[in-house]
Amino acid sequence: MSTKSKLLAMTGDLQLPAAATPAAPAALEPLPAAAPAGAEGPKFPPVVPGLAARTGPGQMLQFRGQMLAVEGELAKLRDRLKEHEGAAATRKLDTRLISPSRWANRHKDAFATAEFLRLKQDIELAGGNVQPILVRTLADQSERYEIVFGHRRHRACAELGLPVLATIETGALSDLDLFSAMDRENRERADLSPFEQGTMYRRALDEGLYPSNRRLAEALGVSHTWVANVLQVADLPPAVLECFRSPLEVQHRHARLIGGALDKDRKSVLRRAEKLRQQARRLPAAAVVEALLATTEEAEPAGSRLLRSGEKVVGRWSRDRAGRLTIQLDAGIAADEALAAALMALVRSQAAPG
Repeated sequence: MSTKSKLLAMTGDLQLPAAATPAAPAALEPLPAAAPAGAEGPKFPPVVPGLAARTGPGQMLQFRGQMLAVEGELAKLRDRLKEHEGAAATRKLDTRLISPSRWANRHKDAFATAEFLRLKQDIELAGGNVQPILVRTLADQSERYEIVFGHRRHRACAELGLPVLATIETGALSDLDLFSAMDRENRERADLSPFEQGTMYRRALDEGLYPSNRRLAEALGVSHTWVANVLQVADLPPAVLECFRSPLEVQHRHARLIGGALDKDRKSVLRRAEKLRQQARRLPAAAVVEALLATTEEAEPAGSRLLRSGEKVVGRWSRDRAGRLTIQLDAGIAADEALAAALMALVRSQAAPG
């Protein structure tokens, strides 16, 4: 039996899916085909769509070409998959499916600052947040998530009606891990106020996440002094914090001075705080601290008088026993021509004792 007859006998039962036969079938022209990297053996012609081999050997060659093409595509896909091995996947999520963390440390005033408005504008221009937030799946709701960090980016996208780009933590993430990741991200960005940082630490301590200030500092890799400073800001009485335009203005040095005054005479400080709270116009932070410490009140000599610019009271003035004239202007008073005229008139009237 000839070789051709043997091949026909071996491949006679092979069948290929039916394909539409062109009206004028053209002969198959062998074209060189690149074999997959590392493959050895003969080069088979590529499969030409719409053309079916008419003989058994042709069908075998066509089938072999199909297999080589599939293997080549699989090799390419495996290589592409290796490029992303170990990388965290990101997805765009509906902001309504994401809840703030129970350890969220952003004060409401942080979402009304010029910095947040700039962030929101940048996200709007980009069509979404470029830097993804990190979320973890809620234990009892697989389709809902909790923010690990990125509360401002989430808030900005929610207000703009945009989905938020998020990295979903697929591994187990404990509360300790979440708290540590949130704290580290915030400190690296250096955008938390001492009050917000202190409030975050105080909540973790009160809820037993860490047994002591020292253990918290060691676990987060921060100094004990830093923890004590921000906790001193967060632990100021609410009546004192409400004297400021925003608790975000309170710095470590302010809390240290006010804390010392509270230790000496708590009732007097809180009494002054109550008066400041009732003022319609809030003073700058330094002026609030001065008023709470009553430094101007205690230093004010007896017999001081009101200083007026027109009908407006702008401060006080007094003369001591040595004849020295002391003028004290209220905080926040802007210099203008009327004030300058009032000061000059006062100086002229007091040029000589009388």
